[in-house]
Amino acid sequence: MKSSTFRNFSCCAIAVAAFGALAGCAIGAQEASESNAEALSSKCAPSVPAALAVPDGNKVAFFFDATGVQIYACTKVGTSFSWVFQAPEATLLNRGGQVAGTHVVGPTWQANDGSKVVGAKLAGVGVDTTAIPWLLLKALSNEGDGRMAQVTYIQRLDTAGGIAPAAEECSAGTVGKIARVDYAATYFFYEASEGNSDGPSSCE
Repeated sequence: MKSSTFRNFSCCAIAVAAFGALAGCAIGAQEASESNAEALSSKCAPSVPAALAVPDGNKVAFFFDATGVQIYACTKVGTSFSWVFQAPEATLLNRGGQVAGTHVVGPTWQANDGSKVVGAKLAGVGVDTTAIPWLLLKALSNEGDGRMAQVTYIQRLDTAGGIAPAAEECSAGTVGKIARVDYAATYFFYEASEGNSDGPSSCE
């Protein structure tokens, strides 16, 4: 599978959300893509909007590409109807394209070794109107002694697809309907700098 880092994004949407300026939009998008490509190859911290930066004292430990679905339910909310997010359901892939784990409700990431991390959203930035936002999440709990045991933060980056169906597709006649929307992303996992990560915290 081609790395999600090289998916096509809406350049100006990235510039507005991440850099706050339309001028230089093509340059900003290209630099972010190149920086994230470097991160994918060397474990340096990826280029992200300031709101999604991981606090000092943490460094990239590993990353997984993900492919799967975002699940929504048509729900009555007060007197209106809307699609309400239910859960992700995705397969995690290592850099060689082999299955490395799963991503499910929680949100929870589970590695093949059985270890898990459950996260909580701290911030989100929309960089493409056709894709779900990029996110920063903090680990709430870790389980097991494997890959996810020391994870402190997670970033969901380079997203494609996954947005809820059109509002008009949810009505009184479709309440309870479930939509499974294809998406892809790259998840960067961080550990404390003094932890068992073997990668650098930044590129120099």
